[in-house]
Amino acid sequence: MNTAARTKPRSLGAQSDSLLSWPLVTIAATSLSAGIVVGGLAYLDRSPQRAPYVGGTAAWAPHIALLLLTAVGVTVMVRRRGADAVLLMLLAPLGPTAARRLANTVASILRHPTALLRLLLGVLPLAMLVFGPFRVGVQILGGLDPNFTVNAWGGPTYLGAMACHYLDAVLLMAAAAALLNKLLLPAAHGTRR
Repeated sequence: MNTAARTKPRSLGAQSDSLLSWPLVTIAATSLSAGIVVGGLAYLDRSPQRAPYVGGTAAWAPHIALLLLTAVGVTVMVRRRGADAVLLMLLAPLGPTAARRLANTVASILRHPTALLRLLLGVLPLAMLVFGPFRVGVQILGGLDPNFTVNAWGGPTYLGAMACHYLDAVLLMAAAAALLNKLLLPAAHGTRR
């Protein structure tokens, strides 16, 4: 088998429509939007009193280590597979193959012996993929409240807190997607979503 043909990523240009499952994008966008609304409401209900800073709550050291490990991992992936392949991998949880695999696993509960167990084990990573955009959305406006970020990881500043929380969100969602990749049944052929 020709390995070059097997590992070459498809072009991202004209095929962007086929890279995304619009039902999954809608779920992610709705989650993000709901988070922005909740964060905005939290900001509007902020306390006029400033919370005191508590030393040691910023957790910068572990986040710098996570950032360095992430940068090394992304660099290795880009060098081995190319930037397009890494972008495709990042979009995979919102792609049509992910939607087909989830649909096939749900549809296979009665005829495949492990489908129900796979779904039960996948509840937490699925929830993480829905909760991640919500939490990111909450922080966009909620983080404007100084009390929201004063003792947050990466605090006390808005930019520091957002950088650490967004790094956490990306890594948790990547781990959830990797776990679901192992759990879900292969996509059924002949169906598109």
